[in-house]
Amino acid sequence: MPSSEGTGKHRIGIIVGSLRRDSINRRIARSIAAIAGDWLDCDFIEIGDLPLYNQDDDGNPAPAVVAFRDRVRAVDGILFVSPEYNRGIPGVLKNAIDVGSRPYGQSVWDKKPAAVVTASPGAIGGFGSNHQLRQSAVFLNMPMMQQPESYLGHITDESFEADGQLKAGPLKDLVTKMAHAFADWIDLMVRGRKLIAEDPAHGR
Repeated sequence: MPSSEGTGKHRIGIIVGSLRRDSINRRIARSIAAIAGDWLDCDFIEIGDLPLYNQDDDGNPAPAVVAFRDRVRAVDGILFVSPEYNRGIPGVLKNAIDVGSRPYGQSVWDKKPAAVVTASPGAIGGFGSNHQLRQSAVFLNMPMMQQPESYLGHITDESFEADGQLKAGPLKDLVTKMAHAFADWIDLMVRGRKLIAEDPAHGR
């Protein structure tokens, strides 16, 4: 797939909503990065060292905040991979969203195409977290991939190989389909914007 730059691949920031080193969502995210590696340059953007958002700090943000915002600005799109806590977004992920959205009018999320995958040992696959993320993305002006929806339920340690990658089977097939669709979505958005920018009629 064509890239927006000379690397041959679009740059993607993957943000995992769990801090646990070997969480199922982190392993799902690693599997997606491996599957999509031929088309996307995937960069894991960590959120565990971000301070809680405080508007008093807008004028003098912590180094971790500056680095986080810079890394999000640098990518072509965002993939959120998250668990669901109490039918909602994990607090650490909501904080990262808030940190990236401020100061007002300077959101690093603006116009970033995105997708969301949620995974859970439970049956509904993080449905509540998935849709809370989508709701935030609407306000943040992030074009969100609508299909295929990715609520991955009944995920356990047995879903993965010893190296942390997904085992062959229906789950990996579903995740592979999602990864293909996400790569196409990012390519569509990046190339579409480039064509619009180059169209002389667009400025009229």
